[in-house]
Amino acid sequence: MKIFYTPKFNISELGPYVPQQQVQGGVRQWVNNYLSDSGLMDVWQEEFRRYHPQIEVDDNLYSSSIAFPGLISGAADLAPMGRQALWDELKGFDGEGAQGGDEGVGAGEVVEIIMATGSHDVRGWTFALGIFVHKDNPITGLTMEQLDGILGSRRDGGWDGLTWDTSVARGSESNIRTWGQLGVKGAWANKPITVYGYNAKYHFNDEIDKKVLKGSGKWNEEMRAFSNMAGLNVDGSLTAGGELIINALANDKYGIAYTGKPFLNAQTKLLPLSTDGGKTYVPLELDRVQDRSYPLIRDVYYYFRREKGKPVDPKIREFLRYVLSREGQAAIQADGKYLPLTAEVAAAQLAKLD
Repeated sequence: MKIFYTPKFNISELGPYVPQQQVQGGVRQWVNNYLSDSGLMDVWQEEFRRYHPQIEVDDNLYSSSIAFPGLISGAADLAPMGRQALWDELKGFDGEGAQGGDEGVGAGEVVEIIMATGSHDVRGWTFALGIFVHKDNPITGLTMEQLDGILGSRRDGGWDGLTWDTSVARGSESNIRTWGQLGVKGAWANKPITVYGYNAKYHFNDEIDKKVLKGSGKWNEEMRAFSNMAGLNVDGSLTAGGELIINALANDKYGIAYTGKPFLNAQTKLLPLSTDGGKTYVPLELDRVQDRSYPLIRDVYYYFRREKGKPVDPKIREFLRYVLSREGQAAIQADGKYLPLTAEVAAAQLAKLD
């Protein structure tokens, strides 16, 4: 399988894997086919069995869409996903009717573990999202607040997980609809900003919603939405929505778009982003994705169900401790698509297993 990046990141601060107890038996995994497509899961399981030779992992790595059905029904113990869980998926653990007795899944909780940082620019491997403008646009960067004003609209609150948070409400006076509102002078000042993005069914929108729109789901009312399309090419192959988005932007110098770096073309450019009100701007580059300073990175996850008041299943705990270890993250680095975690993030994930 192709290796997309060759620079080696310093993962020496990650702790080595040292088993806390010997485990045996079976672990059932559902979803994220990219782990098997790349061979990464095979490497993980082979190495994990060196420490725990009596463990058996049963994989059903088909698609992230079956992750939560597997967990809720009790058919899966672990659910690796190439994206963060959606609101509807989390809601499946917030009531009765799922496997787990009279109290349903309400008797337990779903635990979210970040297992890797998504890729810099590898299609399919949870690439970071970029903000694109036409090459002739004089804008050199945007703050996250400005991006909210461009992509979003008036809101009464937003979702933080399953909690509705009214503190993130804002009025329509914060909307940014012309380039002049961003300080652009001359002929650009009164030109309307056209937003190009994905239609509402794409999980890219969920990432922008959580990171930019504060979980409100309130988008710019004039956004142009795209999807993957078949039938546009002579050979009948699928044209990616990201390609269609960038092609539209290339023909509209007053537009702005969000998608992945794989679709960048000669008529468009990427904007660095600021999380500190414009003091510093971070470009979408490999190092800045891996060190997590770029604000629109995406992550790769493991989800599992934990019973209230009970410790994590030892098999799950040991396997995830391995994945988050120096050895587990070294395998990610060797695979050259997803990116290894920083020591700080790995430590925070390990704490969730205690």
